[in-house]
Amino acid sequence: MPGGALVDAARSERFVAGISIAAICVSALTYAALPIFPVVLAGSVLHALASCMLGPAMAAISLGLVGHAAIGERFGRNARFASVGNGLAAAAMGACGYLLSARAVFIVTVLLLVPALIALRSISESEIDPERAHGAPPRRKVDKPPTKPGALMHNRPLLIFAGCLLLFHLANSAMLPLIGSAVTMRSAHWATVIIAACIVVPQLVVAALSPWVGRRAQIWGRRPLLLIGFAALPIRGLLFAGVSSPSLLLAVQLLDGVTAAVFAVMVPLVVADLTRGTGHFNLGQGILGTSTGIGASLSTTLAGYVTDRFGSPWAFATLAAIAFVGLTALWFLMPETRPEEEGE
Repeated sequence: MPGGALVDAARSERFVAGISIAAICVSALTYAALPIFPVVLAGSVLHALASCMLGPAMAAISLGLVGHAAIGERFGRNARFASVGNGLAAAAMGACGYLLSARAVFIVTVLLLVPALIALRSISESEIDPERAHGAPPRRKVDKPPTKPGALMHNRPLLIFAGCLLLFHLANSAMLPLIGSAVTMRSAHWATVIIAACIVVPQLVVAALSPWVGRRAQIWGRRPLLLIGFAALPIRGLLFAGVSSPSLLLAVQLLDGVTAAVFAVMVPLVVADLTRGTGHFNLGQGILGTSTGIGASLSTTLAGYVTDRFGSPWAFATLAAIAFVGLTALWFLMPETRPEEEGE
């Protein structure tokens, strides 16, 4: 939440994004230069702090460029390029790690700073409406001051959505680590390849589906797509509980790509809907980021405990049950947030 509030307070989202990217590169340098626990811990904290500002800043730049009327499709395009970038970066880092050394992976991160900053600089500051980027009316239509930040804590749909995301990530974050441990025990020789495929294949699905999700959100509304994204998780958990074949595990993991495509577009889009006119779009993102972090942090602990006591099938079933609770809460409590008339 402080990261989102800081982006709202800043008058240049480009500057915040640039500083955040540079901070991530500094953290990568610390990993490469001095890989001892205190330094790695400090670098991880710096990386996390920078990420808390970079995500909201990029979403704010997008909103400031195109406004609410076109933001769904814009978020879809953002998600596609992010997935392609993740895949290409992972390939480049993997090749450098294999051919050179493990530390070379972090040097690649630092080298990517240059094209990232060049791309950021190519966006003219005058193209970004500073009021619209924070969720306020565009500067030509400002007729009242933004609401107080504390008002978002009384925004019932936003809090309901935060609770649903907490449950979702409580169920979701431990699934891939559980898959990794299960594959390692069943097929140690192919474990690395299968796990890598489980990471890369969903990224391809995200790249393919995200623009479509953004366009459908403007036509269907937000709830139908959110329900699809939430529903894929309990199905995935139940299938993982009963599947043992590595190839089938990879097929089930395709559902993660569907969920990721929906969430990459819909989470910032719903925040844009719920904070429209408040001037606190990025603080709204921060509130959801906090709930996401809480759920993700507890997920692996819970799944690890259940796995140790009852085995991985029961852990997957438990996560699926939690995901179903989140889906039920979304179905009965979360309203449609798309404005009746899209536009400025």
